[in-house]
Amino acid sequence: MPTELPLAGQVALVAGATRGAGRGIARALGEAGALVYCTGRSAAGNAKGMTRPETIDETAALIEQAGGKAVAIQIDHTHEEEVAKLATRIRDESGRLDVLVNSIWGADPMIDWSRRFWEVNLADVRPYLDQTLISHLITCRHAAPLMVEANRGLIVEIIDGHFAGYRGHVLYDLVKSSLARLAYAMAMELAQTGVTALSLSPGFLRSEAVLEYFGVGEDNWRDAIAKDPYFAESETPLLVGRAVAALAADTKVRAKAGQIHFASDLAPEYGFTDVDGRVPDFPHLFDSKTREIASKPPLDDAGRFLVWARYCQIHKDPARRELAMQLATALGLEGLGPGLGPPKAST
Repeated sequence: MPTELPLAGQVALVAGATRGAGRGIARALGEAGALVYCTGRSAAGNAKGMTRPETIDETAALIEQAGGKAVAIQIDHTHEEEVAKLATRIRDESGRLDVLVNSIWGADPMIDWSRRFWEVNLADVRPYLDQTLISHLITCRHAAPLMVEANRGLIVEIIDGHFAGYRGHVLYDLVKSSLARLAYAMAMELAQTGVTALSLSPGFLRSEAVLEYFGVGEDNWRDAIAKDPYFAESETPLLVGRAVAALAADTKVRAKAGQIHFASDLAPEYGFTDVDGRVPDFPHLFDSKTREIASKPPLDDAGRFLVWARYCQIHKDPARRELAMQLATALGLEGLGPGLGPPKAST
């Protein structure tokens, strides 16, 4: 007798299911048996936002081709009235909502990574925050009542990086850290209900845009390792998707409420892998590579960029104190105070 799918009978909403992590999450939830509402701005014949060809209709089709159930609905999650109608539609059609995943992004064109905070174009800030942050709050505001009323459900905020340090651009860092804080805040307010909120990060994601940038496809992605050795520990969007599906099926998921989780860290606990049977470990590779670079001064421009990037990310992590100290020394930053320096050794 076939085993029942772990999310059979459940209903999920993946906001931002057009491409990348959102598409992988929608597909994995469909694989696990959930009915998946796939939403986003880009629908067949009406692409919006990023100049990419992917659409929510394609995401829904991939789920259905694999034997799952999906509904594609074009929504701009910055428009509250559209989101309110979406919540009403889910209530009327399905009568329940078990999983909400906020993977709304589409803001890459709004960030100039070469500009520091005193150089950013302030005209772009409000549209950027509306798209990347306010849209998440709007979606939670209107979808969460379906869960609270039923006293069950899971809300997942998709972020970038499970570290407490800096993400390299003031606007990007502001939003990604705020989304983690949003998940924490919601978890606190949901603590006396049966609804769980948490945040989840993928690693080095082999999204459609990343594969295109490297000039490879999923069938030959390893060819790009020659261009970027860090690509060796990249992952498909289905890995973070399987992490969401595993969390949604976990009857004890409340123990993870309010926390930031890393998809590959959850793999051993729940027993899932990426599509090739591996569990990529990008953080370990990045740590080892930057340690190697820092141990051989002087740093060239490329080496300094990588060492600085990793230092920004991990300098607050007590478990990486020794590495942070080594990187700080290589950068000539030994005199930084506790706000920017490595954490003090535990006593």
